[in-house]
Amino acid sequence: MTQNVHTQKTSDSGVSIWLDDLSRSRIESGSLQDLIAHKNVVGVTTNPSIFQKALHEVGPYDEQLKSLGADVNVEDAIRELTTTDVRNATDIFREVAEATDYVNGRVSIEVDPRLAHDTENTEKQAVELWEKVNRPNAMIKIPATLEGLPAITATLAKGISVNVTLIFSIERYEQVIDAYIEGMKQAKANGHDLSKIASVASFFVSRVDTAVDKLLEENGSEEAKALEGKAAVANARIAYELFENKFNNSADWAELEAAGAHRQRPLWASTGTKNAAYSPSKYVDELVAEDVVNTMPEKTLNALAEQGNGAPSIKGTYEESHAIMNKLAELGIDIKQVTDKLEADGVAAFIKSWDSVIADVQAGIDRVNA
Repeated sequence: MTQNVHTQKTSDSGVSIWLDDLSRSRIESGSLQDLIAHKNVVGVTTNPSIFQKALHEVGPYDEQLKSLGADVNVEDAIRELTTTDVRNATDIFREVAEATDYVNGRVSIEVDPRLAHDTENTEKQAVELWEKVNRPNAMIKIPATLEGLPAITATLAKGISVNVTLIFSIERYEQVIDAYIEGMKQAKANGHDLSKIASVASFFVSRVDTAVDKLLEENGSEEAKALEGKAAVANARIAYELFENKFNNSADWAELEAAGAHRQRPLWASTGTKNAAYSPSKYVDELVAEDVVNTMPEKTLNALAEQGNGAPSIKGTYEESHAIMNKLAELGIDIKQVTDKLEADGVAAFIKSWDSVIADVQAGIDRVNA
């Protein structure tokens, strides 16, 4: 297989490229296999918005919907459709998973977003999804809400791989790492093979610029204008600094690593640019470092393949990144207020998408059984 020169360079610099998209048509057309063969894609993430887009398509899911019957409960139907796609995708990535000791080759599926503030039922559904997909290279997505944190620990303790999603702030990210380490300690105590458990911490990027840039525009000063497009990358780079500090300086972690555990890698999410003035591969090129994942929509992946840089771009930037965040604070921008709102908005957006999934799948059930 011949890989694209730009995606290969990014990969060689330590970034695992995952695709932020999945659908039945992508699987059946061979598109996913092609991205693995030619654009260094080594994993897939899904979320309620991605499944809303996929399940809105008329055609690809009709045969399975018909087999489920006219009386199937719509939520059971959604579970069947989505876990089938994830199971089939994990099979496509099996070789990648085996070649990387299950660090990559992962396909993520998210718990119902309506459970974002329900610890007990998040934990329960995480187990159900894991057992339903029934593949060692699957990964269950749990949101990093305060109620999600104990569910993350409990799920990992059962030997289940977890993708922690909707992380916006450094403070919450530190809580996520702590929840991960505690979960792995419990998994070890429970006798699980730590080398087979993977976890990523999905730290959202572009949405931070969208929110902060709006506040900077409202400020209108030259100093504010000079900071546009800088908050998101600075925030993510500081997150990577925290990743290094937490995993390099923890006695608890050193013991787990000696027992075969893998570090919980930062995963850069929301990496498609929302501002046309920015390079379409901005949130890839400016966040290149060892031991990170970047999950990107196909449009961003194609931009990377056409013009991406791929050179390491995080190391040596910590002082500058902290200075940027300090300048934002001096201008009266409360980053915690921004990230708290982004988390709440993120959960709300996924719930809205899930409501659309329910409507679309019910319409599909009615249509194929008419």
